[in-house]
Amino acid sequence: MNATMLQGFHWYTEGNGTFYNHIKESSDWLQELGITSIWLPPAYKSSGGGYSVGYDPYDLYDLGEFDQKGTVATKYGTKEQYLDTCKTLQSKGISIIADIVLNHKAGGDEKERFHAIKVDEHDRQKNISEPFEIESYTKFTFPGRAGKYSDFEWDFTCFSGVDFAEGHENGIFQIIHDHGDGWEEVIGNEKEIMIT
Repeated sequence: MNATMLQGFHWYTEGNGTFYNHIKESSDWLQELGITSIWLPPAYKSSGGGYSVGYDPYDLYDLGEFDQKGTVATKYGTKEQYLDTCKTLQSKGISIIADIVLNHKAGGDEKERFHAIKVDEHDRQKNISEPFEIESYTKFTFPGRAGKYSDFEWDFTCFSGVDFAEGHENGIFQIIHDHGDGWEEVIGNEKEIMIT
């Protein structure tokens, strides 16, 4: 038998916490079709709360369990619905492919001040300013989760760049800190720089 994966969502998948239930209710039909695995959207809380499709990750430990970003559930449902749907699919021989974004974050809880260099957004290796102080949302404290699962809090030293600086026109700002110079050298080189 050939394996058949289904992308179980799209950018315009209905929200309102109904997605997981819909997939669970479709599990018999998916099994009859011969689906052997299903790709599910990012399950964690994103900066857009209940409206986000999941590619603006805020808290990877919040799968729709904590009141953060204006909602408990994600766009797709609650943690309980997610786990129940996964178990139902697996009981029918359908594997889960969980989408997750690890290389950036969005929706910081607090602003911090730090030094940065503005770079050319089309060639991020090209500096277009001298170092100067900026303020940006780089502090992630996850107050709704209150340290459950992980007490790690993110700050500007965890990042190599931001695309927002309070009081400045939009752009790309390379962060200056003691944890290395320049951009990360892994992932890819879109627009002459590695993804931050």
